[in-house]
Amino acid sequence: MIGIIDYDAGNIKSVEKALHYLGEETAVSRDPEVLLKADKVILPGVGSFGEAMEHLHRYGLVPVIHELVERKTPFLGICLGLQLLFESSEESPGVEGLGILKGKIVKIPPSPGLKIPHMGWNSLHLQNEGRLFRGIPEQTYVYFVHSYYLQAEDPQIVKAVTDYSTCIHASVEKDNVFACQFHPEKSSRWGLKILENFAELGKEEL
Repeated sequence: MIGIIDYDAGNIKSVEKALHYLGEETAVSRDPEVLLKADKVILPGVGSFGEAMEHLHRYGLVPVIHELVERKTPFLGICLGLQLLFESSEESPGVEGLGILKGKIVKIPPSPGLKIPHMGWNSLHLQNEGRLFRGIPEQTYVYFVHSYYLQAEDPQIVKAVTDYSTCIHASVEKDNVFACQFHPEKSSRWGLKILENFAELGKEEL
């Protein structure tokens, strides 16, 4: 069963629908007992960094997420869910993120002819043999919606990048923690393949 963390940050239904399409059983919950029993857990999210962290604290989910990671439960952050895994964001100065991964979230720099937020399809350059990207072709297009982006501290955890005004770290993996800045659930065939790869991860691969 795949747990989907419900903390009032949107985008849950589309993630749930994509997983059901793949034949996966899901539980949308903020109940620690339900989430800690899940085989895998997804942290979705759209919205602001500060508000999302406030919700995670309000529902007592911050220690639950840390416990899931410590238990080596496969964990996937999507969009804002990726950003929350890091230490801080320029979007919400003074607000601490989950701090599970090292890096900073910064605003996409302005560039002539490019709109911010970055909204639409961009191609991925794959690197460092990401487990989420098994069977995914180089330069696959996926769907993004964001104004802030990740600069990961350790280049080895970066498994996919895209170019939009600057080099954006689009996906990271470290041990049992996975994250995508783009929305695999809205990225057609290859996005579903990425979710399928996550759902099929075995303990021996972590």
